[in-house]
Amino acid sequence: MQQAQQLSHEDVAAKARETVDRAIQRNVPDLPAPVELDLEVGPTPKDVVHTRGTMKLYRYRPLSPEVYRVPVLVVMSLVSRPYILDLAKGQSFIEYLLLQGFDVYLTDWGVPRREHKHLRLDDYVTDFIPECVAVVGEDSGEPDVSVIGYCLGGVLAALYAALYPDGPLKNLVCFTTPVNSDGMALYRTWTDPAHFDLDRLIDSLGNIPSELMDASIQMLRPFQKSAGQMKLLDNVQNEAFVTAHLRFDRWAADHIPFPGETARQLVNDFMRENKLVRNTFELDGRRVDLGNITVPFLHVAAQHDHIVPSAASQDLVKLVGSSDKSEIVLKGGHVSLVAGGNAIYRLWPKLDTWLSHRSV
Repeated sequence: MQQAQQLSHEDVAAKARETVDRAIQRNVPDLPAPVELDLEVGPTPKDVVHTRGTMKLYRYRPLSPEVYRVPVLVVMSLVSRPYILDLAKGQSFIEYLLLQGFDVYLTDWGVPRREHKHLRLDDYVTDFIPECVAVVGEDSGEPDVSVIGYCLGGVLAALYAALYPDGPLKNLVCFTTPVNSDGMALYRTWTDPAHFDLDRLIDSLGNIPSELMDASIQMLRPFQKSAGQMKLLDNVQNEAFVTAHLRFDRWAADHIPFPGETARQLVNDFMRENKLVRNTFELDGRRVDLGNITVPFLHVAAQHDHIVPSAASQDLVKLVGSSDKSEIVLKGGHVSLVAGGNAIYRLWPKLDTWLSHRSV
């Protein structure tokens, strides 16, 4: 018994040494990794069909012999890289849509430079998105388009739909889309003018630095990053887990600067004055009434979303004027809802079922 117990201790010690060695090899430059990890992202083949400034409009190449008539335009957030929706083969939301027979386009807003600090929500909603919608129509040869917006991209998509009720929009889908800033208590506290001089920050820097965007996300759950690193260490022997985890980590740390005037507008009109839910939000001199949205509408929320809590998004379905509207609340967080192992079985098939019937 003593010998078996001694051997067990030795086995544990050996495993611990091996785990630490592998972790060190992966994180120290110039040391050969035990297994070469493929961390490439955005593998689904695509073509650039339109550019304007830093913005690119992609059309993904079809993966199914039969394609639904109505194309899909994915509108991304202004502060996140779009490859979260195309992480890797077999783990790509974009790839999944293509395999189901959808014709997929995506807006990549690019990285704004200081000369883009003047851009406002008005520019994105009343200029860039209508331009992309028009290009999708010309490129696909179809008069209609379905729009999917993620997070702040969902806000942009909803604002567009509200201002252009007679446009070519066929269906609207929003993922984790905030409309009520009362449900974002921490954000409201941080942006309180009593201790946050937004104007000085923007006037001095032009755009909100990506490091500040990342820090604000991390402060929502201060120990989440440390917990993730511990989980990574626990699974360091699992190559598939390590690869997927590092891809997510790469995206989470890969924020882009926020155009200054857009940030000023969102903080003042949305976060501080909550104009969107109060029906007083204006763009380009026009009041944005979400009740003008009458196309089939779907909102998808995550039960454990700490970035856009349920209290911030649950009013969206009530405000939209569509008769065909619904909300799906699924297990998961803000990112795991749309990407990762669980999204493959939870969100993606439900979206396919909802959108396919409305895309013929």
